[in-house]
Formats: sequence, structure tokens, C-alpha cells
Amino acid sequence: MQAEIRHALHHLRKWAAPSRRPAPWLNWPARGWVQRDPFGVTLIIGPWNYPAQLLLTPLASAVAAGNCVQLKPSELAPRTAEAVTALVRETFAEEFISVANGGPEVAEALLRERFDKIFFTGSTRVGRVVMAAAARHLTPITLELGGKCPVIVCADAPLELAARRIAWGKFMNAGQTCVAPDFVLVQRGVREAFVTALKKAIQEFYGDKPAHCEEYGRIINVRHFERLVNYLGDGKVVHGGEHTGNELFLAPTILADVSPESPVMQEEIFGPILPVLGFDKLDDALALLRERPTPLALYVFSRDRATQTRVLAETRSGGACVNDVVSHMVGTGLPFGGLGASGMGAYHGRAGFDAFTHQRSVMRRATWVDLPFRYPPPKLSLAGLKRAYRFMLGN
Repeated sequence: MQAEIRHALHHLRKWAAPSRRPAPWLNWPARGWVQRDPFGVTLIIGPWNYPAQLLLTPLASAVAAGNCVQLKPSELAPRTAEAVTALVRETFAEEFISVANGGPEVAEALLRERFDKIFFTGSTRVGRVVMAAAARHLTPITLELGGKCPVIVCADAPLELAARRIAWGKFMNAGQTCVAPDFVLVQRGVREAFVTALKKAIQEFYGDKPAHCEEYGRIINVRHFERLVNYLGDGKVVHGGEHTGNELFLAPTILADVSPESPVMQEEIFGPILPVLGFDKLDDALALLRERPTPLALYVFSRDRATQTRVLAETRSGGACVNDVVSHMVGTGLPFGGLGASGMGAYHGRAGFDAFTHQRSVMRRATWVDLPFRYPPPKLSLAGLKRAYRFMLGN
């Protein structure tokens, strides 16, 4: 968040400067430019999985763009909501930035109001509700949603490296990360070796007893815990699977023998369960992905540049990593956002400033001359008028 603020402060003058554009000869003498105007009053609704970062990062962009902001923290992370509320009230006047706390009824009440921009981070299901509410007032929106982020591991990939990076991205925050790998498609000839490497990485990261590891998190609430435990029956648990309801603990888990039609492969997991499926040819893996909704992120592990290029060319996703996971959303250089079922719009760095501003096209004409040929009655024949217009427009 601090990096986002520093980046905006460093670049804001350049971002906000009007961009000169050519005016057609038809409007001579004239000057054209595009200026960035703030939308006005924006609503930012944050999620529970990274309740401070995913609320305050878009706030930094909205303020940099000159907007007033209404924040709605997640009620499922109440202590973070309290801390954010105290911070905002100590720092900003309420007419500039305010915080509304509460459950779904508060979010619903806010969505009934007229805002100039809505920025929502959360599930695809709730994103549809937000989009429907925004449609009532034709409010522009940015939706940062979820999706089943796939990983393709080809036979030529460095398996130990791939396993470490996938385990890191999957099991951080107990799998409750929107861009976490959701399932792995691994070429069948190296599947067993990959699973072995994955088990090794999990043991190195979290030890023999992840329940005692301070670096390993817990599930957010009972409802999500029970949902995740039900997924364990959708395949064969080849690693992990231990769970404790009173602690909301679910160990890092690898599932094998999973059907693509099973619930764990149809719904976003958002937890520490990683199905591993095999494929024979890359065509098979790509065909499976094309049948599914567009994910927020896609990951491919391969040393072959042609394979990397083909996967990127024949798939769709909000973002992608080659030979890594999750890291494409870190920093301010790359826009971060979804596509289709995984969202719309993007932010981070310049993209965040753009998300909270309107591109206003402006043309200023001189008054010392006014060519009469464009006014009725026509001074030229129709053919002559067309030729004159084409010339003036530069065609």
C-alpha cells in the first residue's frame, strides 16, 4: 500500500497532465486534448481475505485521482475494519473519505445510493449483484472477482522449482487468495514426480504438523470451512486432508483422481486444497481450459518458448505468469484485473489512476475566423462537399 502511494505521488503530475491530440482541419483553427477528470464520489467495497490491502490500495488510486470515497470494509474481518475506521477518521475529514461498517444489509443500502464510480473486490456471485445495482444508475464499475486459476505443468518444466512456486502461491493465507492456483494440469509422464516434489515443498514450508506452524493460516469462518471439507470427498487425498473444526484448520491438501465434473473442479476452491489432474497432450489441457469461464490468472510452467507462447495465445485470463504464480500482481508496473467471469477493469499504478478518472475530450476553437462552407445553404455540389470534407478530415 505504501509503495502504491509513493508511486502515485512520484508520477501523479505526469498522469494528470492533459494529453494533446490533433484536431482535424475541418475545425481549424483549433486545439484538442484529453484531460483526466475524477469521477466524483466513489464506493469501494473490500473483501475479507486481505481486508486492509484490498481496501486501501484502490483507496490510494481513488484519492490520487481526486475522488471522494465511501469505504465499506468486510464485516468478516471485524478487527481490521475497526482499525481502518479509526485510521480514516483520524486522518481525513468525513466529507472526503468515510467508512460504513456492517453486514450485507449495509452493502445493499449503499448500492441503492447513486455513486459516480463503484469498485468491488469479492466473489463472482456478489459481483453480479453489484453490477446489477450499478446498472440502475448506469454507474461505471470495476470488478475484481475470483475464478479457478489453472496451472499447466509441461513435461519439460523444472519440476522441483515448479512445485515450490506453486505450493508457495497456493497455500499462502491458507489458499484464500484470489489469484492462488486453483488446480494443476500436469503432463501425465511427470505427474508422479511432480506430486512427490509438491509434497516435499509443503513439508519444507510447513513441517510435519502444519497445525503447529505459525506461518500457516486458518479458514475465515465455519461456513467456508465446512464447504472446503466437503471437497475432500471429490478425489483421493494423497497428502494432507487433516482438519479440525474448532480451530478452523485444514492442512495443505493434494487431491488426485479428480473428475473435471466434480464440485471441487466446478467451484472456486478458495482454500488449501489443490487438485492435480493429468493430461497427455497440450491440446487436451488447452481444450479443457477453453470450456471453462475466464480465470483471473493463468500459469504455465515450461522451458520451451514456443509452448509458453502457444498457451498464452490459445487461452484467455485476466493475467498470466510464465514459470511462476501470483507474482504478476505484485508491484505497480503491471495492471491487475480480471476478464469476463473474473471481473472487468484493472488497477495498480497508472492503471489505478485511470480506473478512477474519466477521459474527457476537449476541443477549443478560435473565434477570429469562421469558414462559411460548412453552413447551409451548401456552397459546393455534393461531390465537391464530400471531397472538401475528406481533405479537411485528413482522409
